[in-house]
Amino acid sequence: MIQLALDRMNREQALELVRTVESSIDWIEVGTSLIKEFGIGSIKEMSESFPDKKIVADMKTIDNAAYEMDLCFQNGADIATVMGVASDVTIQTCLEKAREYKGKIMIDLLNVSDSRLEQLQKYDQAIFCEHVSKDSQENGGHTLIDMRNHAGSMRAAAGGITLSSLPAMIANRLDVMIIGSAITKAKHPADAARRFKEAMNMEKDVKQV
Repeated sequence: MIQLALDRMNREQALELVRTVESSIDWIEVGTSLIKEFGIGSIKEMSESFPDKKIVADMKTIDNAAYEMDLCFQNGADIATVMGVASDVTIQTCLEKAREYKGKIMIDLLNVSDSRLEQLQKYDQAIFCEHVSKDSQENGGHTLIDMRNHAGSMRAAAGGITLSSLPAMIANRLDVMIIGSAITKAKHPADAARRFKEAMNMEKDVKQV
């Protein structure tokens, strides 16, 4: 599945962009910057505008879990993110809130060590997301993601995914490709999203043969 990451834009731009690429994406991520700059209403507006899509609230929660999860799920999120470096109490609270609202939690593995990842294995009902940070990408860091084994019920990856890196991501048997700038900053976002979707379907068909 393609999760479209919406960051560094206003709410009107985000809505218009999703309308443009809607047929080629599966999940809509209300990005951290969108939530921080324009408020939690960004989640509600996206949920009400696209009721047939899964809405991911990229809160990157690291504390105050019950309050932040209530905000996400009460405003229409289906999935909310929590940092893997957060305490076990925080992550457990997020999972409990997700169950209360019949939603899911995505654990962001940004800056998570291998030893911490091992500790996170018990949260096998969560989605696990390997993540190369925006700062790392913009300062010459890695863009390809070294996927690690984990017990998550679903696996996702984020950070500089392009059409050229897509086959490697698919080879890692990922469930969700989180794609931002390669679509949102493309000259023709609809065409870019369509090419990603076609490439993913083509790779899937090859593996099934």
